[in-house]
Amino acid sequence: MNMLGDFIRAQRQLANLSLREMASMTSVSNAYLSQVERGLHQPSLKVLRSIADALQLSTEQLLSQAGWATATGSAAGSAGGSSAGEATGTEDAIRKDPRLSPEQRTALLGVYRSFVGGATE
Repeated sequence: MNMLGDFIRAQRQLANLSLREMASMTSVSNAYLSQVERGLHQPSLKVLRSIADALQLSTEQLLSQAGWATATGSAAGSAGGSSAGEATGTEDAIRKDPRLSPEQRTALLGVYRSFVGGATE
């Protein structure tokens, strides 16, 4: 599963950006961005930061999608006690909902995590 690439594609589409436009904003080639979206390349932290800036997201959101969440981000999520379990249950429900397309799941998870992450800080 290519959660990071799907998330980036969904966010780019929500922002109504073409690959070419995003490439211009990030100084990364559109061919490379396409490969990142398709899961063929794992982008560097520098590329993730430029993608996050272009999509007006926090770098932490992209790092989380890439599986590179920081220790402080993980600690903040687990410090909530039962709320961490609730978040996992909500995310599992989103992932398992057959009515959602993969792009919708990815976008909804990103939005949900941004709200939950903002509430715990």
